[in-house]
Amino acid sequence: MRYFYNLLIHLAAPLVILHHWWRGLRDPAYRGGLGQRLGHGPSVGGGSVWVHAVSVGEVQAAEPLVRQLLRRYPTTPVVVTTVTPTGAARARALFGEKVHVRYVPLDLPGAVRRFFDRIGPRVAIIMETELWPNLFAECGRRGVPLVLASARVSPRSVKRYRKLVPLFRETLSHGIVIAAQSGDDAERFRSIGAHPDRTFVTGNIKFDFELRADVPQLGREWRRVNAARRPVWVAGSTHEDEEQILLEAHAQLRRKQPDALLVLVPRHPNRFEGVATLLARRGAPWCRRSSGGEVPPQAQVLLGDTMGELMTFYAAADVAFVAGSLVPVGGHNLLEPASLGVPILTGPHNFNGEDVYRKMRDAGAVREVHDAAELACALQELFCDEALRRDLGGRGRSVVQANRGALERLLGLIAPLLGPDAGCALPVASPSV
Repeated sequence: MRYFYNLLIHLAAPLVILHHWWRGLRDPAYRGGLGQRLGHGPSVGGGSVWVHAVSVGEVQAAEPLVRQLLRRYPTTPVVVTTVTPTGAARARALFGEKVHVRYVPLDLPGAVRRFFDRIGPRVAIIMETELWPNLFAECGRRGVPLVLASARVSPRSVKRYRKLVPLFRETLSHGIVIAAQSGDDAERFRSIGAHPDRTFVTGNIKFDFELRADVPQLGREWRRVNAARRPVWVAGSTHEDEEQILLEAHAQLRRKQPDALLVLVPRHPNRFEGVATLLARRGAPWCRRSSGGEVPPQAQVLLGDTMGELMTFYAAADVAFVAGSLVPVGGHNLLEPASLGVPILTGPHNFNGEDVYRKMRDAGAVREVHDAAELACALQELFCDEALRRDLGGRGRSVVQANRGALERLLGLIAPLLGPDAGCALPVASPSV
């Protein structure tokens, strides 16, 4: 099975390399990373802790883990890898020079070996769902402990993985520790070959993220300057084919709330211009956040075409819609607006974070809508009922507070793998799993 996998990987590699080269011609963010994707790059010395987070969302989720690793093991180098330029940019913005940020190699045996030679990991921590046979196998060959942190497998993914059970059973047999988000996730990992004795339920470390102390004040100030007397809702992390639905809902809402302002924040920066074209085509007044000016009173939509400001927009909003959920992307992070006490709406597709969604739904902290008409109706109800907004927002914040603790359990699993000579500055509690 591995032979055929490697054959396919080698056949696909030139196309992947060509794709990155072509993207680099149009998008400067893609330039300069090809060597790292082939396993090259500066050496960081031996004994590092390697954390892999595929893109922006996973990097954000990994922030509390990385900060605790830096705090507890101050003499141990930390390497953060990602797949996307936006993920790498976010990691640099969060951690600066405190960590080594680079692209993860393609899952080619040679690239993986070169990568391991250069970072010399003491332990590898992979966030959420990344399953790469050659990378995992190299951990096994070198005796590098591997932890799948805040790990999840959706029901749809299990169906695909089961077709490749012989390959993934081998991949998951190299002493891998599974720190699953939920009991359902743990059972799915076992069904595709994970060792039962190394599969734990630690929870979702997204609940343990640290809300920057200045975010609420930044949100209040933005609201005071730009929309002091206007109803404001934010659509965060939107995707293609979703913006049309959101803009139609906003048009319907404005028939009853003519001053309503939508802050529309696409998930990926490379789509900013496409969404701008869509807004221009619809003809309603709009403006860009990147212009730097105040939102004019006549603007119906603000395009959030900057990076790192979504939390500020959530803090400024009366209502948050968490996107990637009206289309089958799987939904994005419900906990960000929940931590701010902002009432949340979402679409029906939340399989990327089903455990979080289930907890929020069961607590009555999120409302699900299916189309533009339902979204407009829910927004109108919330804008007209401040007590309802406070109730929903308070329920969401309570869910966040009640489910913290996954980070400590995860660190408790990692500490023995690092060993006594890892330069631990603080005691680490044993995992409660």
